[in-house]
Amino acid sequence: MSEQDIAGLAVKAKLFRGLADPSRLAILEVLRDGPKSVMEIVGRTGLSQPNASGHLACLRDCGLVKNEQRGRYTYYSIACDKVEPLLVTAEAILAEVGQGIYLCTRYSP
Repeated sequence: MSEQDIAGLAVKAKLFRGLADPSRLAILEVLRDGPKSVMEIVGRTGLSQPNASGHLACLRDCGLVKNEQRGRYTYYSIACDKVEPLLVTAEAILAEVGQGIYLCTRYSP
């Protein structure tokens, strides 16, 4: 493998590590049906406002979500149109191998 291939794999792994966080994944799931304010995200995910804001900043810095100011409120939405199909694909994979993933002890929290 070339250094470029290894670097590409490292970035891909970083993407999946970011998506592996349950709070960030919950935010992306909420945003699947359109833009939401922080308070709407908090209400739908059960996260605290500071926690949600921190995760939104991470997702924004990575380019997965974008924000738009509307008066006094900031609304967040999924920035990359490939995220939705990725989440759908994850659901399809889990439908096939979810039991094995659930029982896997190598990636336990």
